[in-house]
Amino acid sequence: MLQSPAPAPSEAAATIRLVEILEQPTTLVSLTPSAAAKVAELMAQEPAGEADVLRIAVQGGGCSGFEYALGFDRGAQEGDHRIESHGVTLVVDPFSAPYLRGAEIDFLETIQEAGFKISNPNVASSCGCGHSFQVEEGEAPAEGEPGCGSGCSH
Repeated sequence: MLQSPAPAPSEAAATIRLVEILEQPTTLVSLTPSAAAKVAELMAQEPAGEADVLRIAVQGGGCSGFEYALGFDRGAQEGDHRIESHGVTLVVDPFSAPYLRGAEIDFLETIQEAGFKISNPNVASSCGCGHSFQVEEGEAPAEGEPGCGSGCSH
């Protein structure tokens, strides 16, 4: 019986490559190109100096405990996070920032819906109305508050 000769040491050596793992920072909040275009269009309709930034906030309320607030402002306040997204300046207050980390705002205009839609990876559950949400560490609405359906309070 013939046996194959053992491979030469140079042929048997394994190749080891070093792989560098880079941690990508999560953007606090961003706009899609269609959302940025709509925001810029709406800002242009406001009086000069009244709509220099888009303020994005999370506030208590709604059926599920939190709801989003979008509005124009003259500029950032002390402590605000300032983000540039597709040519639009966004500001987020320190309270809202943890709830919005990684969120993306889109603008939809379809036969079924039109408006801004927020995709937020921090949301654990949301109301059927689509206007309020809850996060894992968030507070549930107080007992007796109306929920979605006939008594939706958003």
